[in-house]
Amino acid sequence: MRERLRSDGELSELPVHSLLGVITVPDAERKNPSPWALITRRMLYALILICLVALVVWLDSDGYSEDLTFIDALYYSAVSLSTTGYGDITPVTESARLVNIVFITPMRIAFLILLVGTTLSVLTEESRRSLKIQRWRNRVRNHTIVIGYGTKGRSAVAALLADGLPASQIVVIDTDRQALARAEHRGLVTVHGSATKSDVLKIAGVTRARAVVVAPNLDDTAVLVTLSVREMAPSAMIVASVRESENQHLLEQSGADSVVISSETAGRMLGLATVTPSVVEMMEDLLSPDEGFSVAERPVAEDEVGASPRNLADIVLGVVRSGELYRIDSPEADSVEPGDRLLYVRRVTGEDTAAQ
Repeated sequence: MRERLRSDGELSELPVHSLLGVITVPDAERKNPSPWALITRRMLYALILICLVALVVWLDSDGYSEDLTFIDALYYSAVSLSTTGYGDITPVTESARLVNIVFITPMRIAFLILLVGTTLSVLTEESRRSLKIQRWRNRVRNHTIVIGYGTKGRSAVAALLADGLPASQIVVIDTDRQALARAEHRGLVTVHGSATKSDVLKIAGVTRARAVVVAPNLDDTAVLVTLSVREMAPSAMIVASVRESENQHLLEQSGADSVVISSETAGRMLGLATVTPSVVEMMEDLLSPDEGFSVAERPVAEDEVGASPRNLADIVLGVVRSGELYRIDSPEADSVEPGDRLLYVRRVTGEDTAAQ
């Protein structure tokens, strides 16, 4: 098992610039073009300069050491702007030499600045991204890692964002570049790689994470990832998803704190929809944090201590005490104690959605 979790190369031991293709930290202030896009654009500018100088030289072709065709002028422009200067074509008249001094020499300087500037821009951008990754790795604490950005992962992220968790505190791990691009577009930190490898989890900061959402497409992958996460982060909360109920005990034995069975949950909703569709509508409303009603958790107020949760202003569904959840109909939930937290139905208003 440990060999399966081991990476071919220790990513955490690589220099930061080697992780540019692995970790992406979105820039909230600006969207910079990729280095290749920057190079392509500046190469286009360089070609425009060469063609412009070639046109000027061709229009004054009589002032050079030989009769010039446009191809000759293009050749002279390229070797002149690049400072190669073979000397086979030279300006011989005063007007041609004046054009070289007044026009071509500034174009040569601009051409060199363009090429050097491109190199410096690429190096600066790479250094800036490396510094940003290094700073993020040093500062990230108590974040939430979402493993798998498929349908379940995207829904989990949407719920986290709607609940007020900053996008900078969510890290997505996936092997699909397109899925990671969608996550990055939402302002999430992304890590490219398989979460079955401990080194990928390590550079995502799993040892300092508050919670980990395990939502891959395959149940066996979920078990392996959960086992690895629990070994590396004993105190993190692990919420895992499986398709089939027979695999639930495997995830619980691997260290998952909570297991969601996607196929059975969907099946129950489908069954309810055929008998009582209004119940399904209300359930979907409660599960959607963006509008209508939602299930939320809050601490007990001082004036609520000792009271029955059934008599509070909020519709209380359960009481969380010392990490244990007691339903509203259980004897332990007859009265509220100091330090309890209440699960209640919250009305989501337009102001709440706008604030989030």
